[in-house]
Amino acid sequence: MKDVGVWTISKVVLNHSHPCCPERVEMLKQHRELSMFVRRTIEIHEKAGIRPSKTYQSFVAAAGSHRELGFIEKDVRNYITREVRNISEEDDAKEFGKKQGCI
Repeated sequence: MKDVGVWTISKVVLNHSHPCCPERVEMLKQHRELSMFVRRTIEIHEKAGIRPSKTYQSFVAAAGSHRELGFIEKDVRNYITREVRNISEEDDAKEFGKKQGCI
């Protein structure tokens, strides 16, 4: 119902309207995970200046296809943004603090 630009919710259905594809359930966000090996490789590639897309493609090449990986390229980018660069910023701040203390 619409009345003067205000919508009124008349019914809420909380169950899923379609079944999940069991073969692809591992690609749902809550099932994707980066292993320690993958995380370490991402960190090494980031230090070497290798772009995230190239890092992801190296995993795809090693696995044989995108479908064989338990994560997507966005997971690689998110890990770099949240973990690798965050650590670098903290190290930069600590180093800056040390230099300021010496002056």
